[in-house]
Amino acid sequence: MTGAEIDEMPDEEFSSKINDYRVFARVSPEHKVKIVRAFKSHGNIVSMTGDGVNDAPSLKYADIGVAMGITGTDVAKGASDMILTDDNFTTIVNAIEEGRNIYNNIKKSVIFLLSCNLGEVVAILFSILFFWPVPLAATQLLWINLITDSLPAIALGVDPGDKDVMKRKPRNPKQSFFAEGSGTRAVVGGLLIGLLTLAAFYYGMYEHGYNIFSGLAKDITESADYNTALIYARTMAFVVLAASQLFYSLSMRNPEKTIFQIGFFSNKFLLGAIVVGLLLQELVISIPFLANAFGVHNLSLMDWGIVIVFALIPFVVNELIKVFGRAVKETGK
Repeated sequence: MTGAEIDEMPDEEFSSKINDYRVFARVSPEHKVKIVRAFKSHGNIVSMTGDGVNDAPSLKYADIGVAMGITGTDVAKGASDMILTDDNFTTIVNAIEEGRNIYNNIKKSVIFLLSCNLGEVVAILFSILFFWPVPLAATQLLWINLITDSLPAIALGVDPGDKDVMKRKPRNPKQSFFAEGSGTRAVVGGLLIGLLTLAAFYYGMYEHGYNIFSGLAKDITESADYNTALIYARTMAFVVLAASQLFYSLSMRNPEKTIFQIGFFSNKFLLGAIVVGLLLQELVISIPFLANAFGVHNLSLMDWGIVIVFALIPFVVNELIKVFGRAVKETGK
């Protein structure tokens, strides 16, 4: 179709027939804008490439304007959203892949932080509803938010990404941030982390002879033995909350593939964040002046094993959900 034929055709008719043509010849800047508008009227995300001054209007009107970095004019570069510094169209594909992985990494970090914070809210809220002692001190929550949450979230933000990301269909721009099960994963992960933190706290109290489900008299809560049991139980809850978040970050790397499919060592920053987080937890508990500052006590070897098992449960459950979810999809196909 030529530019003269475009002029003779009403906008509505041109938009309805736009998919019947692949080549447009002898077009003006106004025609290019009209072509872009026609494609956008069908709900398409339109990209426009150009290098000249006459391309500037359509570059600006398109969803993604791509200008040539070497041969492109300053006007075209100023109107575009992306500049190809090597003037190679293949670079556009690489940029799309990078953009998808960046978006996915941001989503991983946000969902991970939401899960962690929801777990903390659940632990505190349920303890209040059950009239239990508060399982975590304020300093312990601050420590977890500053160290345990932050390091894995940063590592997830620089994740190498999924090698198969370009095999997926483009994301709908109107799609919710919590679509494709992201919201469910955040809620399930947060509930598991919070409930297991409470379970560790209950076990720590029960281990010292206090059943907090049955209620505690005032004279008991003011005794020295009770305070010792409370510090020990809070230590167990503190470690479970921190360690469960660290382990859970491994399962956040991909919403569908398990960590065994992705590879444990494909993100060394995340592994480093987990090791550093666990090491810092151990130092806080074992070094006397830090233990006094955070109100914690060193755990026995058996209790270390118990808290590690508790901490691994959210990670294991999330990985099993991926396995069963993939099995259901394959069965449906």
